[in-house]
Amino acid sequence: MALIKINIDGRALEVEQGTTLLQAAKSIGIEIPTHCSDANLRPYGACRMCLVEITRNGRKRLVASCLYEAEEGLVVKTRTGEIDKIRKMIIELTWPIMSAYANVYGAREGRFENENGDCALCGKCVRVCAESDLGDIAYFKGRGIHKDIDLTPNKNYDWGTYKKCMSFCPGGRLMRKVMHLRGA
Repeated sequence: MALIKINIDGRALEVEQGTTLLQAAKSIGIEIPTHCSDANLRPYGACRMCLVEITRNGRKRLVASCLYEAEEGLVVKTRTGEIDKIRKMIIELTWPIMSAYANVYGAREGRFENENGDCALCGKCVRVCAESDLGDIAYFKGRGIHKDIDLTPNKNYDWGTYKKCMSFCPGGRLMRKVMHLRGA
């Protein structure tokens, strides 16, 4: 496989073609925060915690490092004022799920009202079901600030099936919905 030369935070490195920027950064010990990323699932890029700034042909833009593959000559910055501002807002919007990063980015609780305090809308539960033989047990409903995770109506799955999807839910929201459905 071809090797590609890139630069991340001032450090030159070579990576194999097809390597994501998140993988490349981790390979040299640079930590990029993530939430929706999971080694058991295909990259998704929903949470945007892994945003990085890339410069290519003199043009800068922000990309999700878990999805974006390295390109020859790419210059990557993992921390800028703009990136930190975005990460801070994401943390505050998804409090308490993402509060572990609060000190790093100066985030604080209570800046936004969050009806879904047990859900960061990472989609892990939806994705694990969709990417496996479990099907459409859970889904996203609504849009914007009204977006939520819910159980597909009129589906009668066994407890083991629900349990597998719930195991990927970091906030417990899906568990509470299943328990409600089961009358517990």
